Amino acid sequence: QLQASGGGLVQAGGSLTLSCAASGRTFSSSRMGWFRQAPGKEREFVAAIRWSGGSTYYADSVKGRFTISRDNAKNTVYLQMNSLKPEDTAVYYCAADKRPFRTVAPSTDSRDYDPWGQGTLVTVSS
Repeated sequence: QLQASGGGLVQAGGSLTLSCAASGRTFSSSRMGWFRQAPGKEREFVAAIRWSGGSTYYADSVKGRFTISRDNAKNTVYLQMNSLKPEDTAVYYCAADKRPFRTVAPSTDSRDYDPWGQGTLVTVSS
């Protein structure tokens, strides 16, 4: 199970940190990801991180502004979002990569992730 939190309202240029606490069968997942879905748009990949080693992967739209990290002791993944833009407004979801543990390449396909957290809303005002 995944529990996402940390969303809220922030002005453009501001920062926000999302958290995703993992429990249960997500322990067997090799990688965690963050996705987002804006109103009227499809869910899109944001970032992913491996539990072991911490290698990261980002969507081009957030590269240099967002940082994904993890705390293995707390089974928690974070998404630090800086220099936020109005177009970052969306519901943000964390999810566990369900592919075989030894899979090396990160996935940006939401179909490769399960389970999902409940989502947390981020609103960036201009």
